Amino acid sequence: MSKFKSKKDNALPAVNTASLPDIVFMLLFFFMVVTVMREDTLLIENRLPLADQVEKLEKKNPISYIYAGKPTAAYKKFGTEARLQLNDKFAEISDIQAFIDAERAALREEALIPYMTISLKVDKEANMGIVSDIKQELREANALKINYTVGTGSALDN
Repeated sequence: MSKFKSKKDNALPAVNTASLPDIVFMLLFFFMVVTVMREDTLLIENRLPLADQVEKLEKKNPISYIYAGKPTAAYKKFGTEARLQLNDKFAEISDIQAFIDAERAALREEALIPYMTISLKVDKEANMGIVSDIKQELREANALKINYTVGTGSALDN
């Protein structure tokens, strides 16, 4: 008999979890960077008209969105005619100048103010009268860079 007994334990060693917090934080930062937050909650129906000669904006200078269309089913109490939406609330045509002033004031750099673009997202069922009223108010607010957002497709399908 031997004086010393060997205590051989054939069990696997415990998993090293020292780097686990690093991995968790790395995944957290990754998802924080790549996640795109929705800018506005649509209160209106917004089926964009189709166009076949569409150009994408080259530079993503400051863009402010104005939505126009019929209220969705949840907001039918506001009527069935086309309404205007600025940010997350219904608005009147006369509120556009205050909206443009607030958007200009929210810009961090004064040099970007002349490059601010107003993008109109108008439902294809909306009347042209509301679009011309919006354009008139934008002229009075000196917001002359206007972009019409459309879907890609044949204009004959509208």
